[in-house]
Amino acid sequence: MNSAPTFAVVGHPNKGKSSVVATLSQNDGIAIALEPGTTRKRQSYPLRVDGKVLYTLVDTPGFQRPRRVLEWLEAHSVSASDHSETVRAFVLQHQGDSRFTDECELLTPLIEGAGIIYVVDGSAPYSAEHEAEMTILRWTGQPSLALINSIGPDDYSDTWHSALGQFFQVVRKFDAVRAPFEQHLSLLRAFGQLEPDWEKPLDQATHHLSAQREQRRHQAAGIIAKALHDMMSFQEKRTLTLDQVAGTSDSTLADQLRQRWYQHQRQREQSLRVQIEHLYQHQSIRRQEAELEWHSDHDLFSEDSRKHWAVSRRYLATAGFGAGAVSGAGLDALTLGSSLGTGALVGGLIGAAGSYLYGGKLSLPVLNIGLLQDGLKTATFGPVQDSQFGYVVLGRAVDHWWHISHRNHAGRDLLDLQPADHHWLERLDKKSRQTIQRTLDKCRKQQPLDGAQQQKFNAAIEQCMAVYDDWRLNRT
Repeated sequence: MNSAPTFAVVGHPNKGKSSVVATLSQNDGIAIALEPGTTRKRQSYPLRVDGKVLYTLVDTPGFQRPRRVLEWLEAHSVSASDHSETVRAFVLQHQGDSRFTDECELLTPLIEGAGIIYVVDGSAPYSAEHEAEMTILRWTGQPSLALINSIGPDDYSDTWHSALGQFFQVVRKFDAVRAPFEQHLSLLRAFGQLEPDWEKPLDQATHHLSAQREQRRHQAAGIIAKALHDMMSFQEKRTLTLDQVAGTSDSTLADQLRQRWYQHQRQREQSLRVQIEHLYQHQSIRRQEAELEWHSDHDLFSEDSRKHWAVSRRYLATAGFGAGAVSGAGLDALTLGSSLGTGALVGGLIGAAGSYLYGGKLSLPVLNIGLLQDGLKTATFGPVQDSQFGYVVLGRAVDHWWHISHRNHAGRDLLDLQPADHHWLERLDKKSRQTIQRTLDKCRKQQPLDGAQQQKFNAAIEQCMAVYDDWRLNRT
């Protein structure tokens, strides 16, 4: 028997089979629709971790004529000892028969040794018409497990559980869209108990999947840390010729650079989100906020984002950021301006960024215009002087990561990132707070991080993720 088990997901049409396959194979590219018959051909989806196939899910069409199939089987069987061979004979004889195309497609992987995952809709009443399907599956002699996947609001799972228990070795309730990760592992362990040859490979599979989940969190922390560094230190630059300087007012130039700076930051946040989604093998997510125009409540620079994700003054104080640091931020801005030449413009441009209201008392990006040299002048906007910007980016990034890391691959609804209360960060340990604040300060001053500082920053971000994960799970 193949060391990597194969499971055929079977059942009545439109009962959530493809959703189960999508979740257990971590593949959001599998077609899922409300109309029966979306799956017409069996399709294999191996789950790989580090290039190793842990197991394979086979998506199959639904039963169409189970009673007719069972009648044929009963007519051609002599005793219970030949049931599996009779099923094989049915498939071989009816290959190409249009009447039983779907049945042959779903039975083929079973006669080839696949385990059975039988899926029913627990929100629909149990019906005796399913008994023909279950009897056929029992005839195959393969290890079998039944899942009650409730699609609608009603609950008939108790009745289903009683009926399924007469045909299947294990019966579980499993919401393919919302089941937590631990339930995925529980199903694998259950199958390992049904088939001795699968116990070891499935035990290894649960180990690899758990390790992968930890590794993804670690990688996600590094991705978020990199984005934070980029966004805090980003500076929009433009070099102007003498003619351009003469034809462009300072206010026009400030507006152009400011808008480009805002656009870059929004796009960098979007690229961060795509990176996190792809890390967790979500390739096709549509986000609620992506459907909206900029400057909505979902926007990075909105008052709503500031309100939900900026940290309190008390938090800043515990992070080692007090009144002296506030003064220092303003001094940094003035020093930066003078270092670019006596023609630098510092005052007045803070007002040009007035739509970015993170408390209104900390320094914001300013426009600096250098001296004319060799017929050219360089104008810059940024980096941001407000560390609160970093906390807003951090809060939004960690919240997005949490939704993605807990999202099953069967989900097809819009990812709606409604802001949570930002006070979760108050639970972060003091050392991590200080590491994050020091790093944000270095970034806004465009000071490089050495390897040790980067590792500490990544670890502090990962600690933020752990705290947020615990906070979200405890409040639901």
